[in-house]
Amino acid sequence: MNFLYDILVGLVQGIAEWLPISSKTQVLFVTTLLFSFTLDVAYAFGLFMEVGSLSSAVIYFRKDIISLLRDRRLLVYLIVVTIVTGIVGAPLYLLTDKVLQGTYNVGIPMILLGLLLIGIGVYIRHSRLKPRIGSLQQMKLKNYVAIGVAQGIAALPGVSRSGMTVSTMLMMGVKPEEAFRLSYLAYIPASIGAVGLTVLFSKQEVHAAIQSFDPVGILVAAIVATLTGLIVISYLLKFAKKNSIYVVDFVLGGVALAIGIIAALL
Repeated sequence: MNFLYDILVGLVQGIAEWLPISSKTQVLFVTTLLFSFTLDVAYAFGLFMEVGSLSSAVIYFRKDIISLLRDRRLLVYLIVVTIVTGIVGAPLYLLTDKVLQGTYNVGIPMILLGLLLIGIGVYIRHSRLKPRIGSLQQMKLKNYVAIGVAQGIAALPGVSRSGMTVSTMLMMGVKPEEAFRLSYLAYIPASIGAVGLTVLFSKQEVHAAIQSFDPVGILVAAIVATLTGLIVISYLLKFAKKNSIYVVDFVLGGVALAIGIIAALL
């Protein structure tokens, strides 16, 4: 049965990381239910499990990563977004223990994000807004900073990193497929920082969580998260190319809203 639990944790991480439903929150729910983790331990383990999703992103975007040596604009984008993410996200992460010990409901941020995405879709659909910033080439420094702030806020439980960054770029007028690609690329250095921060400041929680898994179990969960993530990334990027921008907003907003309502009622 534990083997099935390991697979389930990997599936949840591999799917939720790339949707606007906060993977760390979904892993939190699963691990508290299956392994009776306390909220702080489950949250720390959720961040630790990003190792699997990080592998997915590195494998899928390996060509983009290699191109950093010659693509100065992409390199600057990742550096600025990562620095701003750290400035905003690190303090929020350190406050997480107090947040989880209070009456904080992780479903509320997901509901708000879902409504935001749907609202953006309605606005674009009825205003017939055309992309103002088609790709990274048209972005400016202020756009990088805004994306970094959005990604940093996602350190809070219940706030989706991909949902925050993608919705921010869609509001800027970035093409859907480019918004997803840039969001997923920004995830790579951010997740490395998140895992490092978790290990550094939440050693006891991570140790307590890992004790509930055997080494094989952790490996299985990470591999499942990696393989699942590759499939989900590929599908979402294709989805973004084939559908109108407002359709993408409606679908992702509906997913976030539904999950948020379920989480708020639990």
